[in-house]
Amino acid sequence: MQSNDRRPPQVPSSGLAELLVARLTESYGAAADPELAGPMAAYMKDVSPFLGIPTPLRRELSRAVTKDTPKPYEADCAAVALRCWALPEREYRYFAVDYLRRHVSRCSSGFLPVVRHLIVTGSWWDTVDLLAAHTVGPLVAADPALVLVMDEWIGDEDLWVARTALLHQLRYKSATDTDRLFAYCRRQSGHPDFFVRKAIGWCLREYAKTDPGAVRAFVTAERESLSPLSVREALKNTGGE
Repeated sequence: MQSNDRRPPQVPSSGLAELLVARLTESYGAAADPELAGPMAAYMKDVSPFLGIPTPLRRELSRAVTKDTPKPYEADCAAVALRCWALPEREYRYFAVDYLRRHVSRCSSGFLPVVRHLIVTGSWWDTVDLLAAHTVGPLVAADPALVLVMDEWIGDEDLWVARTALLHQLRYKSATDTDRLFAYCRRQSGHPDFFVRKAIGWCLREYAKTDPGAVRAFVTAERESLSPLSVREALKNTGGE
């Protein structure tokens, strides 16, 4: 795997993906509500069009789409995700994100370039954050060699890739690599974008649930370099100021 390979991945051949996407487009298409689609797109800053399917209904439809289908292989996961990403409406990407979250254990470290493509294509927090915590995080946990790729991602010029590196340990709790977490926050402490500054605060706040003292000490030491937003988010519920 080449972590610096930026070519769009090819969609693997997958009969399972063909079945799922056919069911999906039929089911979601029938449930589309144009009156809801506009406000939903506006809420997401018009990053992409929406079908207008509320989350509870979408999840119900998704369960029906995947009912009685076999567990996927890695190629199936890639095909489902890439084919959903090629469809214009956002709900299809939500299906793919949920599908990867459910089946990430079926994927190897070689799946990471596919996930990177998803992260940088039509990027917004709604898909990136879930991919970071529930797909990238488990992939790195399963193959510690991938931490070297995260060390590259934290310095990436694409803010969403850097945000993913910050957030990939979000669910690690006591298994968090604290030195790496703090180094990443320090590395991007001066980043000008809201979404990176927010991610710094968020990953620190989440780790504070495990070790509030360590987070308070880090923020105290780095307060001059961290943005007020990052500090405020990091110290929520820690007793810090």
